[in-house]
Amino acid sequence: MFKRMQQEIDTVFARDPAARSRLEVFLCYPGFHAMMFHRLCHKLWRLEFKLLSRCISQFSRFFTGIEIHPGAKIGQRFFIDHGMGVVIGETATIGDDVTIYHDVTLGGTSFEKGIRHPQIGNNVIVGAGAQLLGPIHIGDDARIGSNAVVVKDVAAGATMVGVPAHAAQPKVVSVAKGFDAYGTPSEDDPMVKTLEQLAAQVAQMQSRINELEAQNQDSDKTAQRWEGK
Repeated sequence: MFKRMQQEIDTVFARDPAARSRLEVFLCYPGFHAMMFHRLCHKLWRLEFKLLSRCISQFSRFFTGIEIHPGAKIGQRFFIDHGMGVVIGETATIGDDVTIYHDVTLGGTSFEKGIRHPQIGNNVIVGAGAQLLGPIHIGDDARIGSNAVVVKDVAAGATMVGVPAHAAQPKVVSVAKGFDAYGTPSEDDPMVKTLEQLAAQVAQMQSRINELEAQNQDSDKTAQRWEGK
């Protein structure tokens, strides 16, 4: 129990530069509190103390603003940053070293029995406000951009943006090379690439316009000489 708690606190330190001390994390981080409650609730759920488990999870929801169903399976070093408004459904599965931000929903779209919620791989980052809906699979090292709505499977290493979400680029920087906040890669950002391409095109157009203006001025001077002006 204490080893797991230490691991959860170390995870916060690794991914949140605002964390200043272990005591601060222990007292003031709702994501840490929510995970401690969930570890207990999940054990009780598996032991068939389902009503007690749900009651404790409701208290956790009231205390932290984070709603995690006791049946959800969550791996190691899971980090919820800020946390308010996060919802994780009963049949959701989350791998190791995953980070999600506030207002994220891992929700279901069906009333059928069985897997109804997202299945998330390892080293995934889900940005603020993202909605992952249905029994979809999110591959390892994927990035889900803020406010994206994902309703289809996501390939490993993909960056998903938009509504509905689409792949912004085929590959992103690995978590091992540095943590990328809010699902935004620190290198080869697709938005930056697009802006750079637009800037280059504008520069080319401006250069061409200057050439045409120079040619036009030369033509005017030639015409004036022929007219004897």
